[in-house]
Amino acid sequence: EVQLVESGGGLVQPGGSLRLSCAASGFTFGSYDMSWVRQAPGKGPAWVSGINRGGGSTYYAESAKGRFTISRDNAKNTLYLQMNSLKPEDTAVYYCATGSYSDYARGYWGQGTQVTVSS
Repeated sequence: EVQLVESGGGLVQPGGSLRLSCAASGFTFGSYDMSWVRQAPGKGPAWVSGINRGGGSTYYAESAKGRFTISRDNAKNTLYLQMNSLKPEDTAVYYCATGSYSDYARGYWGQGTQVTVSS
C-alpha cells in the first residue's frame, strides 16, 4: 500500500521558517519524481515545487523561488521542503505527491499538513 505521510506544519509568524517532511512507503521512492502541492482556503491545489527521482534537478513555482528549497533522501524514503521567509499568503495545507509538475495530479498524495503564517 502506497503511503505518503507529511509532517512539520504548524503556526509560524511572518518571516519565520518551517521544514516539512514527507515519509514514503509502499513503493520504490527513488524511482519517482516528487512534488509539493498546496491548497489555500477556498482555492484549488497549486503546485509549489518538484524534484527529479535522483534529486539532481529541482523546480519551483514563482511564489516559492528564492524562499523554498525542496530536497530528498532516497535512502530514508523522505521528501523535504524547507520554507523560509514565510508570508501570510503561504498559509495552506501542504501535500506531497508523486510525479512532476505535469503529472502530479494523477499521482499518489499524502493527507497533508497545515501551515499557518500569522502574527
